[in-house]
Amino acid sequence: MIEYELKLPPMGEGVMEATVTGWAKNEGDFVQEDDVIIEIATDKVDSDVPSPVSGKIIKKLKNINDICKIGEPFAILEIEGKADNNLNENKEEVIISNHSSESLEKEIITEIEKPLLHNTSLEKDIHFSKDRFYSPLVKAICIKENISQEELSAIKGTGINNRITKDDMFLYLKNRKNDNLNHTSSTKNIISDVSSVSNNHSYETEEVIEMDRMRKLIAEHMIASKQISPHVTSFIEADVTNIVQWRNKIKDAFFKKEGEKITFTPLFIQAIVKAIKDYPMINISVEGNNIIKKKNINIGVATALVNGNLIVPVIKNADQLSLTGLTKATNDLAKRARNNNLKPEEIKGGTYTITNLGSFGNIAGTPIINQPEVAILAIGAIVKKPAVIETPQGDLLGIRHKMILSHTYDHRVVDGALGGMFVKRVCEYLENFDINTLI
Repeated sequence: MIEYELKLPPMGEGVMEATVTGWAKNEGDFVQEDDVIIEIATDKVDSDVPSPVSGKIIKKLKNINDICKIGEPFAILEIEGKADNNLNENKEEVIISNHSSESLEKEIITEIEKPLLHNTSLEKDIHFSKDRFYSPLVKAICIKENISQEELSAIKGTGINNRITKDDMFLYLKNRKNDNLNHTSSTKNIISDVSSVSNNHSYETEEVIEMDRMRKLIAEHMIASKQISPHVTSFIEADVTNIVQWRNKIKDAFFKKEGEKITFTPLFIQAIVKAIKDYPMINISVEGNNIIKKKNINIGVATALVNGNLIVPVIKNADQLSLTGLTKATNDLAKRARNNNLKPEEIKGGTYTITNLGSFGNIAGTPIINQPEVAILAIGAIVKKPAVIETPQGDLLGIRHKMILSHTYDHRVVDGALGGMFVKRVCEYLENFDINTLI
């Protein structure tokens, strides 16, 4: 038998370390090749790290919340074979799977929650269905509250693969309390046992909701951006009637041909890419007193998740994609973002970001710059308005599709002239869109 170091595998360009958020195995456990060992978190995406070999875990080298650098050992396995100093290096690179920090494969049990587990015998769990995963904490709550398998099967899980979380249990118990007063005392006991660690603390007149990990990261990122960059926002109204009419004309044929729905987003991205080529000093970042001019045009697309959080997948080399290519890339990233299937490298390396406020009915906004970029464009809702139309025969009054573009930029390196000219150029590309464009 020999010792084998489990090392944190590469997770994409720019990712140098991760935080250990949970252990799926314990010391003494035997693991098969590809079994998940630990759960880790980068800036926004959480990942499972599997074992590249089979063996027994003889030592954990990292605790929950410890930082682990790429290539650094986090555990030691005992495996069969003879000593080979190159064993770790010769093994194929480990592939990690990703999911949202809102939906970890297993709930992490904190030190404060452990007494509930210790005081509840899980030997009674013979009634739990083998067809669905239940964490030890969920089992303990079920046993203490005398929740039947029939009740448990009816609870909708919000975790990954529809698994039931402790918050799902608290919500169910709260509703059951309202439905059946006989359970009042028991419900209070279970909530009291773990009230200090529950994400939802209910009081008589208010509810305090603790931020989840992703929301904390978003908050820190937004505060840091406002502290780093003096934000200025310029607004312009664009007439996008040509784009609206063109999309209405081709959307059915496009779907039939490509199997994809075409939205307005790829059209906006195309116009932004063209404007960046005209004004490349928008496509920069700042490091100390140095301005870093980017060669690649990588467009981040802010995407709202079903849990209310936000993530920004990046379309790499967007200037090299056709309108069809941009459509497919946008749809793919948005779909995988909402299904928690993004890879860490797919939210890295952006050089300019777009956010669509119009999808929520907002006409304008003042977005916060996605550091280390220096500008971001918010797209407002498209609204029909009466407008003056200039023609060779004179001015006419007609109904047009109008939209407000809100361009926020870092005033350290982007002055009002550049920021204003850039958004005006985006507007011009949108307004001058050829309605006869073939795709």
